[in-house]
Amino acid sequence: MPPLDASLRPLPDVADQPQVHAAGALDWVGMDGIDMPVCVSGADGGTVQTGAKVGAWVNLLRPDARGIHMSRLYLHVDRHLSNELLTPCSLRHLLRDFLDSHADLADAAMVRARFDHRLRRPALRSGNSGWKAYPVEVTARMQGGRFSLELAVSIEYSSTCPCSAALARQLIQQRFESDFPAGVPLDRAAVLAWLGSEDGICATPHSQRSTAEVRVRLASGFDLPIVDLVDAIEDALKTPVQTAVKREDEQAFALLNGQNLMFCEDAARRMHAALDADARIQDFWLRASHHESLHAHDAVAVATKGVEGGYRGDQDEPGRFPRGT
Repeated sequence: MPPLDASLRPLPDVADQPQVHAAGALDWVGMDGIDMPVCVSGADGGTVQTGAKVGAWVNLLRPDARGIHMSRLYLHVDRHLSNELLTPCSLRHLLRDFLDSHADLADAAMVRARFDHRLRRPALRSGNSGWKAYPVEVTARMQGGRFSLELAVSIEYSSTCPCSAALARQLIQQRFESDFPAGVPLDRAAVLAWLGSEDGICATPHSQRSTAEVRVRLASGFDLPIVDLVDAIEDALKTPVQTAVKREDEQAFALLNGQNLMFCEDAARRMHAALDADARIQDFWLRASHHESLHAHDAVAVATKGVEGGYRGDQDEPGRFPRGT
């Protein structure tokens, strides 16, 4: 039998065949978890390439159409994201290509890229530095002829409980009263040694690694401010987790924690003020999660900008990094 020659006849396209029995329009159809390199702007203004998981979708308007052309979406994603800097302009062009290639099927398109953005962060005192990875999610939509862009980041920081700190101070006061009773002259050297001992500082407040999750809707005319957004949140919270740490860095970190006692409510309000002051941000959703060492559960605060018709505090499933749809 001679070998089959596929070039002799056209390949079947089942997706083009009308769907009679289970017809209906669909909100979104596409692919998720596509492995793709993306290029983003680094802290120094240069270009950084990192691996991403990409989702690509269009809606399906025609109820009789069985499916979309997913291979076209993939090829557009590959051509744009692996070769161009990730910007609002490049994402707008990508979505336009999605729609042009599905002109008879769709009038809305969406792309989402999830990746870790690595930034080199300096130590607090020692002069060393190290790398930190920040989970980032960029979501762009073209719907009703309108382009919208969302940027989400997740940032880890340390939080020391104000209540626990007050209780610890009270115990230290009680120990001082016991070790240095009233009416006995104080010896400065003895007090100084007592302050540096475990017997003297007999209690410490609890602190824990905490997570700030932020999603912002960006105004037009700006590039993706990934580094600026990370810096704004870390500057507001004051106690981002560290990378390279020597003893002098650890001591400086202890000082920062002592000077920035905060409940999750305090952290959320600090972030709210920082985001509200940025003219590039039209709307935002944020969540402060303190993964407590005292409890087996988290302490959580959520806030939004409060724009009419914008983000709602209850619109995301608790405990999830905000995804948006």
